Order: sequence, then C-alpha cells, then structure tokens
Amino acid sequence: EPQLVESGGGWVKPGGSLRLSCAASGFTFGLFDMKWVRQPPGKGPEWISAINGDGTTPYYKDSVKGRFTISRDNAANALYLQMNSLTPRDSAVYYCATGLSTGAPDDYWGQGTQVTVSS
Repeated sequence: EPQLVESGGGWVKPGGSLRLSCAASGFTFGLFDMKWVRQPPGKGPEWISAINGDGTTPYYKDSVKGRFTISRDNAANALYLQMNSLTPRDSAVYYCATGLSTGAPDDYWGQGTQVTVSS
C-alpha cells in the first residue's frame, strides 16, 4: 500500500529554520511528481511547492520563493523541504503528496507534521 510519512516539524522562533522530510514506500517514487501543501489553523489547504519526478524542475508559491527549497533523493525514496526565515504566517500542518497540483483524487498523502513559528 502506498505510504508517505512526514517528519521534522516542531517549534521554532521567527527567523529560524526547519527541514521537513517525507519518506515514501509502496510505490515507484521516482516516477511521481511530488508536492508540499500546508494548512494553517482555521484555514484551508495551501499549495506551496512541487518538484518533478527526476528532481530537475522545482515550483514555488510566491510567498515562499527564496526562503524554501524543495528537493528529493529518489534512491532514498525521500522528499525534503528546507524552510528558512520562518515567520508566524508559516505556522501550519505541512503535508507531502504526489502530483504537482492540489486536488487530484488519486494523489497519495501523508499524515502531516506540525510547524509552529512563535516567539
């Protein structure tokens, strides 16, 4: 059964950094585009970044461009999101999922990891 497991979330001060990881299993990871989606408290899901199957083409929401870096290691079946210069507006549950865009009914999703940015 396809599975995605996020890790690396936690509490960080404004201006700090976190690196999120997403471990994939149960499918041919290198053949799938991947994305990160976040959901702030009381808000709807927000697409923030994606990357193509071989890792050569990243995509970013304007509000995170220059601060966040998406990457992947297909040999390790892993997706990453390096987050720098964090602000309280970045506080959310962060999910990894297959596909480049939000809303495809056959995408695989992880359980999410909480990121809290506060002083």
